[in-house]
Amino acid sequence: MTPPISKRDLWKLSFQQRAVWLRACKLGLTAGCVQAAVNQGDIWLHHAENAEVIAKTILSPVISFALVLVAAAETWVQKSPK
Repeated sequence: MTPPISKRDLWKLSFQQRAVWLRACKLGLTAGCVQAAVNQGDIWLHHAENAEVIAKTILSPVISFALVLVAAAETWVQKSPK
């Protein structure tokens, strides 16, 4: 009988799963780009961007990606046999 896998090891394994990364890319980056377009789109359309707007435009998809990545990994851990 093999010993049960620790929660920590399950989390490590979850970040090695292609499906976890694909979900983060599809949902996280898409939602982040939409969010950036809604929040900063008017500034870009009027060519009034500055360093702050550029940073916000880049950070929106990055933050959304990170949130969805962790959520997808957690789902994978919860569904894994313990």
